[in-house]
Amino acid sequence: MSAAPDLPPASTIAAWRVLLRGAGVLVALFVFCFWAAKGYHSGWTQTQVPVKQLDPITEIEFITYEDRFVPGVDYLGGGIFVGMVIFGVTFIRRRSPKSTRAAG
Repeated sequence: MSAAPDLPPASTIAAWRVLLRGAGVLVALFVFCFWAAKGYHSGWTQTQVPVKQLDPITEIEFITYEDRFVPGVDYLGGGIFVGMVIFGVTFIRRRSPKSTRAAG
């Protein structure tokens, strides 16, 4: 026995919603892994890192700056926020199933 034709279709999730949810999770996960791989820096993002060096003749320490990208918590927070926005867009404007009943 088949289902009655006047029932609305079973609730399904659109493929683009699944793809966007997966993309949002992947963006957040990638940003977290990149931030963790660069050293779990709990300060702001740095583009130059101070390096202590020792003068070989006078044996006095001095600081030079090395160009290196170190992502901080602002990078982490921004990346996770973007991932959550991509994920959250999929919950906006859900359509309700339309009834196909004949008037009469």
